[in-house]
Amino acid sequence: MGKFRERLFAMLGLCFVLVMVALDQTVIGTALPTVVAELNGFGLYAWVGTAYLLTSVITVPIFGKLGDEHGRKPFVLAAILLFTAASMLCGISMSMLQLVLSRALQGIGGGMLVIASFASVPDLFPDPKERLRWQVLFSTAFGLANAVGPSLGGYLTQYFGWRSVFFVNLPVGMLSLFFVWKYLPRIRHSEQPPSPLDWSGAALIALTLTSLQLFVEWLPENRPASWLIAAALVGLSSLFLLLWWESKCENPVLPLAMFRKRELAPLFFLSLMMGFCMFSVMYYAPLMLQGGFGLPPDRAGLLVTPLAVSITVGSIINGRIVTRIAVPNRMLFAGLALFGAAIFGLSHLEPQTAHPLIAATMMTAGLGIGMLMPNLTLFVQGNAHRSQLGVATAMLQSTRMIGGMLGTAIVGTLVSHRYASEMLAIPNWGKRLSDPQILVNHRLASKFALEAGNPAAGLMNRARFSMVSAIHHGFWLVAVILFLAFWVTILLPPIRLGNRHE
Repeated sequence: MGKFRERLFAMLGLCFVLVMVALDQTVIGTALPTVVAELNGFGLYAWVGTAYLLTSVITVPIFGKLGDEHGRKPFVLAAILLFTAASMLCGISMSMLQLVLSRALQGIGGGMLVIASFASVPDLFPDPKERLRWQVLFSTAFGLANAVGPSLGGYLTQYFGWRSVFFVNLPVGMLSLFFVWKYLPRIRHSEQPPSPLDWSGAALIALTLTSLQLFVEWLPENRPASWLIAAALVGLSSLFLLLWWESKCENPVLPLAMFRKRELAPLFFLSLMMGFCMFSVMYYAPLMLQGGFGLPPDRAGLLVTPLAVSITVGSIINGRIVTRIAVPNRMLFAGLALFGAAIFGLSHLEPQTAHPLIAATMMTAGLGIGMLMPNLTLFVQGNAHRSQLGVATAMLQSTRMIGGMLGTAIVGTLVSHRYASEMLAIPNWGKRLSDPQILVNHRLASKFALEAGNPAAGLMNRARFSMVSAIHHGFWLVAVILFLAFWVTILLPPIRLGNRHE
């Protein structure tokens, strides 16, 4: 009974960790249009998300490896403290650049939290079927955070200001710190002394991803050609150096052998593509509702809530089915079909669309995600060696975050470029309307109405229509990525779930 109680409270501590990360991801999406309106920084809209993802994806493989070598508990505790402190810095930011830098720091803590939490579960429950039953706690915690996140973000933003959405993490952080410190055991799978960390590999990963991110962000901004060439050359050079170094390193932070395993490689590619699709929806659906449809933050939050709630529902349904069918791969096809149907629906939503239909579309997307993400984790952990659980989970989370980083950047670039080009074609007022902040900043909109006079209402409606159309094109790009994900799933060998003794 004592062991059961300790594992239960350890899982509760990890659940609070997951709640903190999930709340942060869901509340920021609803609050972000208001944030850029107040801080006057629509040019950095995507960077609020990509800065977090970029530092997370650099952090995850490092601390996945360190957790395997030293045990995960110290890193969970350090990550909780760092994430909570960075949340406070986000809440007191006085400029968009300060917010982006604080989000980057928050991403370091978030990356540590995600990898240490997910890799701790197979430490506590080696049997995949027992682990799946206990992961209902994770699904419930994630679902509760996602259920209240969008509405809470909209409510807090509208009535207490956007800064309050970051301070929500403080009490949750204190709770998670107590439970993890008191109940999470420190488990090491190897009796050998810890190996030295591959710092050269970690530095090359950081350089490669940062150069890639800068190139993607600068490409549509008419930056000097020398900047683009430099970013591309640095990125390609560091990538080749990374592959060369990791192939000869005795203890690589990025074990390339995993990408050669036919059971694991397709799962990593699926995680990359699902990160692209999921984060694109999470960041640009709220912008469509607020900037395109003209809804206030609290109403937009209510409409996004079914997406978050249904992720949990999909996870629970998946958990009841996946261990009972002969070929668990089929659940991936079900999730892709549901998510694909939702993307088709999102790309056809209009301001006059009935709100129950919008909510149903969001719910379908959530069900699809709920049937995809838990299975990717379960399948990877089931096919990885016990001593490499942290590294394998880290690579899965890293590919998801890289996909999210690319999704928010590329879709954001497409949306901004298409919207601005349509607005600049309008005579006289096109330059004023080309900055999307006018759609989410009521002060700017009121000032424009006074200056433009009678045509103002018609011009604003045209601008909102252009924003909706631009985001629709972004969702069509997501549909293309989903089609590729479906093709990769066909190539995935049949997965078998069972109790593996290694």
